[in-house]
Amino acid sequence: MTYKMIVLDLDDTLLRDDQTISERTKDALFQAQEAGVKVVLASGRPTYGMRWVAEELKLNQYGSYILSFNGSKIIDCKTNEEKYSRTLSTETVHRLYDLSKRENVGILTYAEDAIIVEETNQFASIESELTGLPVKVVPDFKEAITGPVVKALMLKEADRLVDVEKKLQTELDGELSVMRSKPFFLEFTQLGVTKGASLDYLIKPMGIHPEEVIAIGDSYNDLSMIEFAGLGVAMGNAPQDIKEKADYVSSSNMEDGVAEVVEKFVLNELSKV
Repeated sequence: MTYKMIVLDLDDTLLRDDQTISERTKDALFQAQEAGVKVVLASGRPTYGMRWVAEELKLNQYGSYILSFNGSKIIDCKTNEEKYSRTLSTETVHRLYDLSKRENVGILTYAEDAIIVEETNQFASIESELTGLPVKVVPDFKEAITGPVVKALMLKEADRLVDVEKKLQTELDGELSVMRSKPFFLEFTQLGVTKGASLDYLIKPMGIHPEEVIAIGDSYNDLSMIEFAGLGVAMGNAPQDIKEKADYVSSSNMEDGVAEVVEKFVLNELSKV
């Protein structure tokens, strides 16, 4: 199979634990792009928190894309044009705030290039470190959110958030997409918004078919694109239930798992042509 697109999650997939990309991985991705293969970034991160990765991989020069906020937005790296956008209404975010209070978990969202919280907490700090966005503490969450937002996150230790996830997936079924991106992040986006759905929207006008796509990820918000792609890859550091649904399991993010996949399934095949 000749693959035309490689779609990459960022945290714990493309990025090592210190938030860097290995030289081996960069070299493999540059070789693939030089051969005409599109490299696309797909993350739960805000667009701002993905731009430096896109710049490091020179996606603007190769005419590629960012899928941010779990696929709620698609950005053309060459033109900086927003090709696709789905948001949550103000009323929906206010309702999620009420649910977070009921479940005794934290909540955050994004506005004016900042992370909005009512109280500081360790999980908001982690999101700030990952995205590069500042945390803005507001006296009243609902009063601060007066317009649509792309997504909201509920925050708590993993063992508690698993129970909240199951409960709210049932309660909000048919209304919102509910999934965990990290053990302590439960993400809410507009119904039907997933990395897989966004990827489907992206490739159709490009004339690329699902079977010509490799998607690589490590977590539950990656599952939709792993199952959508012709070659769905789970990282070696992914949970076992994600690995079981993948076509291939690579090495971990600390062992150049992405480079392994690109070399094996893209560069090796190109060398045969």
